[in-house]
Amino acid sequence: MFFWSFVFTLMSLVSNTNSMSSKITLEVFRYNPENDDEPSFQSYEVPCNKDWVILDALNYIKDNLDGTLSFRWSCRMGVCGSCGMMINGTPVLTCAKFLKDYLPGPIRIEPMEHFPVVKDLIIEMSDFVEKLKRVKPYIIRKEEQPLSEGEYKQTPAQLAAYKQYSMCINCMLCYSACPVYGLEPDFLGPAVIALGQRYNLDSRDQGKKEREEVIAQDDGIWQCTFVGECSAVCPKDVDPAGAIQRYKVESTTNWWKSVLMPWSDK
Repeated sequence: MFFWSFVFTLMSLVSNTNSMSSKITLEVFRYNPENDDEPSFQSYEVPCNKDWVILDALNYIKDNLDGTLSFRWSCRMGVCGSCGMMINGTPVLTCAKFLKDYLPGPIRIEPMEHFPVVKDLIIEMSDFVEKLKRVKPYIIRKEEQPLSEGEYKQTPAQLAAYKQYSMCINCMLCYSACPVYGLEPDFLGPAVIALGQRYNLDSRDQGKKEREEVIAQDDGIWQCTFVGECSAVCPKDVDPAGAIQRYKVESTTNWWKSVLMPWSDK
């Protein structure tokens, strides 16, 4: 009896020890352009609870240690795409990375690369939004079928043709990972081109030529050198690098058709 009592007590002690949170240090990028001449890093020690993601740690800092820290987040479920940051030099969604995977630390947290900083970990995303508008990421119809005919139906195969590209959540991690965008700010960028391709491949859409006038230009698909980092960091496996290469093949085919068969409809 004493033996089993001892065993249960020992198991309880081990369980309590495992449940106790260790600590981990976060080195957080700080910058307020209204007050600071240059950025700096501030260290915070936070609990390393086994079920905490990096976003939980940032919220802990905001709520308990330093209310001046600024960052974006919304859903905490990998859907809204607003909590993207550089973690130890890699663009990730902070709601999808567990603190325990970075033990013993420290974890360096910075705003996404290639974007102007508004404050701390918040970036200015106007450039992405303006470029997205240019490719018209919505269904364009030259003529609408009568309402009496019902909705536009698609087969499973027609849906599968563009579904992968429709998974984009506009997190812009691909822009932060793309060396071309860092060197050539006029580049439309991976997500914008992938979203343009999403609608080009939609059987309901009739705006392909309008998008091609924007995407198949020097600052569009032809800027891409196929490094592939955009697809490597994409949290939704959209594969924007693949979308760009497919578009290059199609654009080249269309150009040759226009030369060899100028009377044909591209």
